[in-house]
Amino acid sequence: MASRLDEKTVATLVAEAVAAPSMHNAQPWRFRFVTGERLVLLHADPERAMPHSDPDNRALHIGCGAALFNLRVAAVHADLVPQTRLLPDPQDPLLLAAVHLADPAGRSRDDDLARLHPAIRQRHTSRHPFAEKDVPEDVRATLQDAAAREGADLLMPGPWHAETVLDLVRDAESRDLMDPDANEDLVRWTRLGPEADTAVDGVPEYAFGPRRRDGRAPVRDFSGRRPVADRGTTTFERTPHLALLSTHGDGPADWLRAGQALERVLLEATLADLATSLTSHALEDRDLRLLTRDPGSGTGQVQMVLRLGYGPRGPATPRRAVADVLVFV
Repeated sequence: MASRLDEKTVATLVAEAVAAPSMHNAQPWRFRFVTGERLVLLHADPERAMPHSDPDNRALHIGCGAALFNLRVAAVHADLVPQTRLLPDPQDPLLLAAVHLADPAGRSRDDDLARLHPAIRQRHTSRHPFAEKDVPEDVRATLQDAAAREGADLLMPGPWHAETVLDLVRDAESRDLMDPDANEDLVRWTRLGPEADTAVDGVPEYAFGPRRRDGRAPVRDFSGRRPVADRGTTTFERTPHLALLSTHGDGPADWLRAGQALERVLLEATLADLATSLTSHALEDRDLRLLTRDPGSGTGQVQMVLRLGYGPRGPATPRRAVADVLVFV
């Protein structure tokens, strides 16, 4: 019989798992640890779903997939072997993954995963301007390889395609202005004033970044029309470096793979000293999302638009306590 894992070790793994990004930092996950089986069960938390912005829970699955990837990295760092199954119970669609934390005896260590561990706590979303500086080709290749290792594709769009994506982001912004319900999820998950200092989830005002006065960077304005003190405006890059993360399929398992690929790319980018931000704005409307595809092949399902560059990494955003997301059984 395998030895038991102590609760402190498991809590540490989950604390690193939940450092992952999620849409509007809603943190839509719950964890159960089955002690006798050394098994971590990752569940979706439907109370943290976004009916207007994410009606099919695609983004929810991506966020949980990112947390799953961090769990795998943290487990390898702790000299455990994470054996992962996606969607292990067809009768329970909220059970997204099961991870058996196997004993390392007789099993090889995944050094590529362990190498990413320091980046888990260093990675933050940056909504600040990036320098007008190219990302080296070898760094791009590393990021594309990271996505491929998790069964996804990372496309660096050419100028015409990037222009199309930026136009689609602007279209999404315009649609939001015309739809009174569109910002309901955003308002629910943003934290203004004193609430920002005590928040355990959502996007606090100190993470909004400055308003964009000029430039083309696709940075979502989380304040909307609400005033935020001392925020200021500034010029963003005119030629943002975009990357499109896509999968071949478009179901729950694909979304979970996309989340794992996304986090692997983000951690690699962090180790390469790149700042990153994410936007799903143009992907929240199915008609717009189809138009973000590679115009050359017309295939693949775009799951996330990444912005890469050199600049400030942005502040850490709040996280719920491990005790609020993890139970032992």
